[in-house]
Formats: sequence, C-alpha cells, structure tokens
Amino acid sequence: MAPEGPGPAGDSPSGSKRADAQRNRETVLAAAAEVFATSGVDAPIRQISARAGVGMGTVYRHFPTRADLVTAVYRHQIEACAAAGPNLLADARTPLDALRRWIDLFVDFLVTKHGLADALQSDSDRFAALHAYFLDRLLPVCAELLDAAVEAGEIRPGTEPYELMRGIGNLCIGHDNDPRYDPRRLIALLLQGLRLPPAT
Repeated sequence: MAPEGPGPAGDSPSGSKRADAQRNRETVLAAAAEVFATSGVDAPIRQISARAGVGMGTVYRHFPTRADLVTAVYRHQIEACAAAGPNLLADARTPLDALRRWIDLFVDFLVTKHGLADALQSDSDRFAALHAYFLDRLLPVCAELLDAAVEAGEIRPGTEPYELMRGIGNLCIGHDNDPRYDPRRLIALLLQGLRLPPAT
C-alpha cells in the first residue's frame, strides 16, 4: 500500500510549523506594541516576551535586533492605520465622521511612538525607509478621506493631506513631557476650522 500523502494544503508538519511561527510573530508584534505604548521602545525584551507569553528566544528568532522589532511594530501599525481608512469610509455615518475617526487612530499611532527616532538613529537608512513607507501608505488614505468630505460638502476644499498630517504631528509634539497637554483638543479645533459653514 502506498504511504499516505500530505493532507490539505497547510496541514503538513512544515505548513503547521509555518503557521505557528506566523502566530508567534503576530503575538510578539502585538505585545511589543502594547509595551512600547506604555514604556517606550527601550523597554526590556523580557517584558515583551512575558506579555506575549513566549520565551525571549522566540522574540530574538523573529527579530534579531531591537531595531528589527521596532521597525516591524511600526510597519504593522502603519498598515493597520492604512487599512482602517476605507473601512471607516464605508461604515461611518458621514465622510467627516470617518475622517475624524481615522485621525483619532492616526493620533494614537503618533503619541505612542516613544523614542522611535532614537531607537533607529544608528541606522539612518532604516529610519528614512520607514518614514517613506509611512508617507506612501498613509497620504493616499488621508487624501481619500479629505476628498470624500469635500465632495459631501462637509469641509472646505484645498486642504493638502501632507499639510494636515504634518500639522497633526506637530500638535502631538510635547504630549510625552506634559500630562496637562491634550493634543486632541487642538486637533478638534483644527477640524472644526476645516468645516464649511452651514448653508443659510
């Protein structure tokens, strides 16, 4: 009798190992994002491995250096922010509501990237590539949301996505060092300034 072949795709031992490795990687990324948000990117790797429920060897197997882990976490978060734009536009009550909710996610990303530049400063090429990736993925999403809100007659035309994202980024500076400062209040005023006055 001929030996049994492998089962359906993904059921072979090697496929199962790959799936386990991918799950471990995603778990480490999620744990690292949570730890970075509370403790900054210099948090001990053992804290990340404990949060993920895996050994430190698993973390280092996927991310041999801290810079590898930091880069992967922020690429992952950029992708999540990019994917949220079209989903919000489809589900929100109005395009302006979708824009507001997306900006909330964008601010969450900005205010939790403690020490990102410092962590990657020894590798300026890596940091430049990550910044370029950030702009390439998020500028078109911001543009789509702005265009939809303009078309719906909710905001004034002429706002450039780069200007808006840069302005929001500038308003987020200083959040880490001053607990009394809430950038979201000023960002809400910024968005209010974009609105068209109601028709009379």
